[in-house]
Amino acid sequence: MAARAQSLAKEADMNLSGKMLIAMPGMGDPRFDRSVVFMCAHSGEGAMGLIVNKPARDLRFTDLLEQLHIPVTPRSRDIRVHFGGPVEHSRGFVLHSGDYQNAAATLAVDERFGMTATLDILEAFARGEGPRQSILAFGYSGWGPGQLEDEIRQNGWLTCEATPELLFSNDNAAKWEAALRSLGIDPLLLSASAGRA
Repeated sequence: MAARAQSLAKEADMNLSGKMLIAMPGMGDPRFDRSVVFMCAHSGEGAMGLIVNKPARDLRFTDLLEQLHIPVTPRSRDIRVHFGGPVEHSRGFVLHSGDYQNAAATLAVDERFGMTATLDILEAFARGEGPRQSILAFGYSGWGPGQLEDEIRQNGWLTCEATPELLFSNDNAAKWEAALRSLGIDPLLLSASAGRA
């Protein structure tokens, strides 16, 4: 009984904000197959993250600016657009390096990373400004109280440290394997052993 209480206390203290989740093979939810999720917020009230290795199909950043009536200029930056998760997939979130802060709108995840979900940051990109590194994600991944902890206990996810090199890499196809390797896990061995009894 004491061990169970200790385990529950440890889970209550778990805060994965600023970490990455790595989807395990055979998770069962195809939306998260081989996903790497950056955790923007995690508390006893739930968790919110953005998938960082699934580019959006058929959506370019300049097209988005035009749809929002934000003028595209020769200085406009081209930002990569991703599928951030299955919740509110028409809403955009910019995950970015910590060098950009909008006091009213930026969630400072830690000193290295922030998330901003207002038009101000898109307008900054259109002017050739804004954070040094960024990803624009449509939709997010969300969990209710205790849900993510249950999925981790059921071996649905591994967790690893987030690094700017991994998070903002242009090679989306390699992020899942790179995240596993950061834990010392060979992805080929993990994939080969998944699903065996």
